[in-house]
Amino acid sequence: MRSIFAPEMRGCGVVGRVLSGRRLGQRVPTAPQAAGFSAEAGNRPQPRRSSKPSGPLRDRSFPGLLQLENLSREELVNVLRAAVVEQKGPLVTLNKPQGLPVTGKPGDLTLFSVLPELNQSLGLGQQELQIVQAPGKESSGLVLLSSCPQTASRLQKFFAHSRRNQRPTATYCAITDGIPAPLEGKIQAALKLEHIDGVSLVVPVNPPSRKDILEGVKRTLSHFCVVATGSGCALVHLQPLTVFPSQLQVHMVLQLCPVLGDHTFSARVSTVLGQRFLLPAESTKPQGQVLDEALLRRLHLTPSQAARLPLHLHLHRLLLPGARPRDAPIELQAPLPPYFSRTLELLRLHQQ
Repeated sequence: MRSIFAPEMRGCGVVGRVLSGRRLGQRVPTAPQAAGFSAEAGNRPQPRRSSKPSGPLRDRSFPGLLQLENLSREELVNVLRAAVVEQKGPLVTLNKPQGLPVTGKPGDLTLFSVLPELNQSLGLGQQELQIVQAPGKESSGLVLLSSCPQTASRLQKFFAHSRRNQRPTATYCAITDGIPAPLEGKIQAALKLEHIDGVSLVVPVNPPSRKDILEGVKRTLSHFCVVATGSGCALVHLQPLTVFPSQLQVHMVLQLCPVLGDHTFSARVSTVLGQRFLLPAESTKPQGQVLDEALLRRLHLTPSQAARLPLHLHLHRLLLPGARPRDAPIELQAPLPPYFSRTLELLRLHQQ
């Protein structure tokens, strides 16, 4: 991988020369180490941190978990500024905390809603940041922002072209309750959004008709690879090749291995006499994920704490286009949240 962002773009400044041949951000090993949200951003000094949880990061059961309740706009901007992995040229990369929505209704506290304040905090002046790539609310990980419309457009075209050619650009880390079999492969499913009891949920459609496709059903595809197993759980690398809400969570449920902390779709997986099977999605309401007693003991959690378990789905790697068409892609990486790393340690999920 090369560490140059993109060629020079008119009106956007020089992007291709600002990274001087080093990998962006803090490198994440394949079996990730413990790390927080505040990876160093270039040479910008970081504040000294206390070992005691305070402010928006105060949950001792899940270290590093962002508490959005009663969080002010100023506090959120400070959290996001500390989460910046790299700021070079028109591009800003940050490590989004789990639970932070990217967009929402007017008046909601979201990443999008505080972009003007983040602009000012990062010293971008009148340049307006826009979101190029970001994981969903319940996921953590890499967010790609750009203050240059041409750069944002070029990157979005690159991502779309890569999907059409089935070349993955995003790699997520997930911890699953259960071990997928086989350990590597593709997951294909036709999915649709359906309103069930006033809630929009993603449900599989098998097989989709032409009418279904016209009515919003989408054929989805993901790669998966198990990189470590332990305690009946797995550390899985997931690479989506299509874009659909909650695609990765639903795909792992279809493998009978829901992601830890999935309180929306995991109820679709039931167990009888040690054998797992799928319940009908249309008749299964979202509920807190139920974990067996042995797993709760390994995680040092009570059932009530398990009901607040954050989703263990982290966008840890993105590939961007090189400076020229034949150049190797650029790799961005973001460290795991501390609660994710703690779970890896407790389950002894280390790649052999």
